Amino acid sequence: MKMLTEQEIRSAFVNCTKGEASRLNVPRDLAESPWDDLDFLGWRDPQAPDRAYLATELDGRTVAVALRSSGAAAWQARRSICSLCVTTHTGGVSLLVAPRAGRAGKQGNSVGAYICSDLACSLYVRGKREVGTRLHESLTVEEKIRRTEANLAAFVARVTA
Repeated sequence: MKMLTEQEIRSAFVNCTKGEASRLNVPRDLAESPWDDLDFLGWRDPQAPDRAYLATELDGRTVAVALRSSGAAAWQARRSICSLCVTTHTGGVSLLVAPRAGRAGKQGNSVGAYICSDLACSLYVRGKREVGTRLHESLTVEEKIRRTEANLAAFVARVTA
């Protein structure tokens, strides 16, 4: 993924207003992000732990999505699988919900997915960040990356549909 600036990220949000995008917290350390190892930039808002965001490149343009998560629940201590990168975690996967873009979002419609709570899917797929026990897969790293990219594109398509 190419390096993004704060302004590029703020202007790429598809499911919140320009005012909301201007007020949300963008990571301060964008220059230090491992851009070559990212399929998307994902982060949690340090001032609002129930809010998360992701930004990615799709079809040559930057798209960013605002997400919300529910509070921690007892069931989250179970082993779960991320729907983007298919990494298995014990307690490290959250249901993240995105308001749909446009009129559907204004009517309260949303889409959700179970995603790594720390939004580090790209690093898990590449083996740059480890989880306790990893399930064996016969896919190569490149195949896992393509699968993650396809799952992410499908999720964003559901948000923007």
